[in-house]
Amino acid sequence: MVDPFVRPDVGAFLEMLERLEGPKGHEVGPEGARQMMVASRHAFDVPARDIAVIRDVDAPVPMRLYDVRAEREPGPLLLFIHGGGWVIGDLETHEPFCVHVAIELDLPVVAVDYRLAPEHPFPTPFDDSLTAARWVASNGDELGRRATSLFLAGDSAGGNLAAAIAAALRDEPAVVPVAGQWLIYPAADPCVRYPSYDQFNEGFLLTKASMDWFEESYAGPRGDWRYSPLLAGVEGLPPTFVLTPGLDPIRDQGRAYAARCAEAGIETIYWEAPGTIHGFINLRKALPSANDDLERCIDYLKPWVERAR
Repeated sequence: MVDPFVRPDVGAFLEMLERLEGPKGHEVGPEGARQMMVASRHAFDVPARDIAVIRDVDAPVPMRLYDVRAEREPGPLLLFIHGGGWVIGDLETHEPFCVHVAIELDLPVVAVDYRLAPEHPFPTPFDDSLTAARWVASNGDELGRRATSLFLAGDSAGGNLAAAIAAALRDEPAVVPVAGQWLIYPAADPCVRYPSYDQFNEGFLLTKASMDWFEESYAGPRGDWRYSPLLAGVEGLPPTFVLTPGLDPIRDQGRAYAARCAEAGIETIYWEAPGTIHGFINLRKALPSANDDLERCIDYLKPWVERAR
């Protein structure tokens, strides 16, 4: 088999990780792994940019609002659901990303702080995320931002949740429509082992051992679309942008989801970032090339946002 293309900055980062001593995240338990992810933000991600509004939201599910404008007329809003295998990650780990998106798309971004497994296994992260989406759609006065439509976005396990929420709101709509979904290396079909799983599950950051731990902790039942959103069918979904890295063990789940959307006539963008790894949106200091990847995504999304205004 021909060795896959690896970007120079990605190769250097992976070599550095290989030299690190100490236990891996899946070996230190949930709290230890969560602390490691927060520490990795400060070690490997860029600092959060300055922005006019960063405010925690008093709602049934903890959330945080980011906005480049102190006040805003009614319009579209982006709901972001963080990744981390349903076990790790929080508002802090993804704050630089959320701030950047809010600035570059000139959109209010609301990040969801759903409860985590294994303390709160399936379906709690799904239920919390759906509750958050319906609350944001219905409570503009309390939020201080009246949404006329929602964009749903999430990375990895958050992409899994965003896709499941899109299906739920298709079948039982919120008070405002979903204008689009942005799925970033999503676990879109975790019940199937696609070829990329065997190609990239060692040596490319996201490993078989960590994925097994995440799946066991979340305990999502096979055959349930809330765990494997491709099972919900894609007919009637909103415009969909799927982003995958070329060296990701769950890359092919995103490929399959995007292909199914395109086959069903859903307005679909699929982009595979070559030579990079799972998690790159949170690694923009360690991987300078990830900044260009994110800007390309923003350029893809801007026409959809303008159409929704």
